[in-house]
Amino acid sequence: MTSNANKSPNAFRTISEVADSMGVPQHVLRFWESKFSQISPMKRGGGRRYYRPEDIEIIQVIRKLLHDDGYTIKGAQKLLKEQGIKSILETIEVESRDEALKATPKTENTYESQILNITKKNAQANIQINIEDADMVTSLKKIRIRLETIRQNLKA
Repeated sequence: MTSNANKSPNAFRTISEVADSMGVPQHVLRFWESKFSQISPMKRGGGRRYYRPEDIEIIQVIRKLLHDDGYTIKGAQKLLKEQGIKSILETIEVESRDEALKATPKTENTYESQILNITKKNAQANIQINIEDADMVTSLKKIRIRLETIRQNLKA
């Protein structure tokens, strides 16, 4: 038997390979097939199922909706019918990218580091700030947020 590591990304997968990679039992995949018409593995003689890469993407979406997002089967069916699988896949990809951006260490340019130093020093020293200084700190924080947004948009 060939392991997933040796297979091409476009290769068909057996039910056991898909079940192992998704972390769900095989009977759950067969049950999902009966509830979600979008899952349609190719069946060979003897009823053996072979899942295409598209089937696996659909199963990933369904698993996320049911296990991670807390949808019921009827709720997931309704969402898939209303939004379509492609729309949900795009949403998941965007969420994954956002999580990856949050996880990557941020390198700051000199302006950002100066803004951070100013705000940190004020917070650490517990200095009595007059109203003008408070407005300046607020403005600097807004600038910092804008710079972070611009940096994220440039990376995407």
